[in-house]
Amino acid sequence: MQWRSIVVGLLLLRLAFSFILWLTFGLGPSWGFNFPINFNFSLHKIELFGEKVGADPRSGAWLRHLAGHHHHHGQGHPRTCSQTEEHGYKKPYLRFFEDGGDEYAKKYSFFPEKLKAEMRGMARDMFYFGYENYMKYAFPEDELNPIDCQGRGPDVLNPSNININDVLGNYSLTLIDTLDTLLVLGNVSEFHRAVKLVIDTVSFDKDSTVQVFEANIRILGSLISAHILLTDSKQPFGNVGLEDYDNELLHLAHDLAVRLLPAFENTGTGIPYPRVNLKSGVPPDTINETCTAGAGSLLVEFGILSRLIGDSTFEWVARRAVKALWNLRSNETGLLGNVVNIQTGQWVGKQSGLGAGMDSFYEYLLKSYILFGEKEDYKMFKAAYESIHNHLRRGREACNEGEGDPPLYVNVNMFNGQIMNTWIDSLQAFFPGLQVLNGDVENAICLHAFYYAIWKRFGALPERYNWQLQAPDVLFYPLRPELVESTYLLYQATKNPFYLHVGMDILQSIEKYTKVRCGYATLHHVVDKSKEDRMESFFLSETCKYLYLLFDEDNPLHKSESKYIFTTEGHVVPIDKRFREKQWNDGELSDQDMTNVPHTNTSNVRPLRVPGMQRSSLFHVLCFQCDRIPDERRYALPLKSVYMRQIDHMVGLS
Repeated sequence: MQWRSIVVGLLLLRLAFSFILWLTFGLGPSWGFNFPINFNFSLHKIELFGEKVGADPRSGAWLRHLAGHHHHHGQGHPRTCSQTEEHGYKKPYLRFFEDGGDEYAKKYSFFPEKLKAEMRGMARDMFYFGYENYMKYAFPEDELNPIDCQGRGPDVLNPSNININDVLGNYSLTLIDTLDTLLVLGNVSEFHRAVKLVIDTVSFDKDSTVQVFEANIRILGSLISAHILLTDSKQPFGNVGLEDYDNELLHLAHDLAVRLLPAFENTGTGIPYPRVNLKSGVPPDTINETCTAGAGSLLVEFGILSRLIGDSTFEWVARRAVKALWNLRSNETGLLGNVVNIQTGQWVGKQSGLGAGMDSFYEYLLKSYILFGEKEDYKMFKAAYESIHNHLRRGREACNEGEGDPPLYVNVNMFNGQIMNTWIDSLQAFFPGLQVLNGDVENAICLHAFYYAIWKRFGALPERYNWQLQAPDVLFYPLRPELVESTYLLYQATKNPFYLHVGMDILQSIEKYTKVRCGYATLHHVVDKSKEDRMESFFLSETCKYLYLLFDEDNPLHKSESKYIFTTEGHVVPIDKRFREKQWNDGELSDQDMTNVPHTNTSNVRPLRVPGMQRSSLFHVLCFQCDRIPDERRYALPLKSVYMRQIDHMVGLS
């Protein structure tokens, strides 16, 4: 029995040693150590919330507390943990996460071809289960209620229900939003049938008050995308031309855009009203406040439309709104807020972050540059990206080396960069994908890993997650695509099998927790997995599309010599030379007052003959330094096991 006593003694000694280290370095329960005792003195928390107004938010005081000193290295820059180690200071903090690291490599470093084909089929089946039930039970209404197997349209009895009415306009939303997904899945015959249904049944002459942003990205963007794919001489999906097609989708897109134009009239700043009635214009009781993303994410769709039809009006009003917002940024930080008064230009919401209310504003600065080649767009994006890193980013300097907390982008006050709250939202999960487009693959890897860890914990992304409390603040998950999108783009950039495993986890979770009788339902509560009877159109337009593309290496989009980009709603558009050519002079509208912006009578919109429909020549995207991942790491884990384990503990995974 003596050997048993020795073993027990050694175990107790190890536990005591671990407990002493835990106390010494403040690694409390908030970092995933689920001890029953909470001393509430985590050094990370004390420093993070001890930031004083006026202090430099880039200083990373909460990190330097771990290092045991508070100096700056050089002028205005914090001394990093890796620099400290070079001078002999050893910090054992990350050793807590080193044990068992090999399990990550064993799990994520290989993905069999057979399993990839199985997941591709699963993603395809998921799409068709939702799409076919929409067509069977809901069309021509906007959305499917997948639990009751019924259609859903605008809430006419409660016009103030903007959660529904901002999106649903009584114009077969889900069918339109899904058009190009049918082509991505290779179903040309159903794509043709859907296009004909849209042409024959959809009208925008409706007494519907919709959000300009939602109508733009879901409806206008999809109509433009489907039109371009129908007429693309490169034919990436094969011969998908429709006999007797006479640009009807483009005419519908023009009709809708004209009905959105009143939102840009009679505003003191040129920033559009958030909502417009498709028949009568801006409602008399509309509010004078809008979010940055809603007003500043119209340029891609409006710009393509202008360049297709040779009418500068649409691009001009969208570009003017972007410039107006940009000019309202803080002189101190370079940041924008999230809600602005369109008449006065005063910031109503002073929070600056990467999620709801701001996300696609940054996205469209970069994508507009890629599509149109306007240097001013990239100049704005570059400055915005620098401000984001200076004021929103917390954590160690390098993603994949050094000591300290994992990088995280927090919500701050736009004027001083101080933290405003301790939550992030699921929409922010798009940002790693944008970082990939900008060539910042290393930072994309780290932020993506954080969101994936949250997904692993709950089997979904809560709408808001409190990183301080390790708990959801807002508990629902409406089948959003942002994490899937970033996973897909990171896989395209790295070809690392880790991201196939991430996609499989997401796919299986959605199938397990959200599938119901007639489709896939919103999760009302990510913990107890209760559901709401709604399947938003972006589930078919984006979530299923990105999941399918992730596992379909031979998809025409991946094999084509042409280059394509996705809109913020996941619609496919080519990077086409004709979109970098304008059929108007830059000065045509520059001196016009908004009251003189051309306005077409919506009651008499006629199809227009489209110039420039000849064979287009596509060109390669400007290189955004996407080869930053060293060759020797291509087939290793994208993030070292020690850092993966650290992030897992950070979100409460054991």
